[in-house]
Amino acid sequence: VQLQASGGGLVQPGGSLRLSCAASGSIFSVNVMGWYRQAPGKRRDVVALISSTGDLNYADSVKGRFTISRDYAKNTVYLQMDSLKPEDTALYYCNAGRGLFGPYWGQGTQVTVSS
Repeated sequence: VQLQASGGGLVQPGGSLRLSCAASGSIFSVNVMGWYRQAPGKRRDVVALISSTGDLNYADSVKGRFTISRDYAKNTVYLQMDSLKPEDTALYYCNAGRGLFGPYWGQGTQVTVSS
């Protein structure tokens, strides 16, 4: 499975960004896709997950602000990020597998929230 992430950038506090992750390859082996993030000097943490049955899970810090969705026709997962805060600044990674921290990772895309 190959994952191609895009959509990061620089945004002011309170702004929005949408990340995209296009999957290709043996996608039938995947039933959970998600987004993780890692800030400098910190561990990589889960942000949001979506399962093939439509179950959604969010980190407490992003609930109500971030929305994960999936377009099955395009094999693409999105992360809509609203009301962004400086503490959301991190390298965001797309992930796929059969649970948390699946074996497939996309390249990171930088999100910077700053005025």
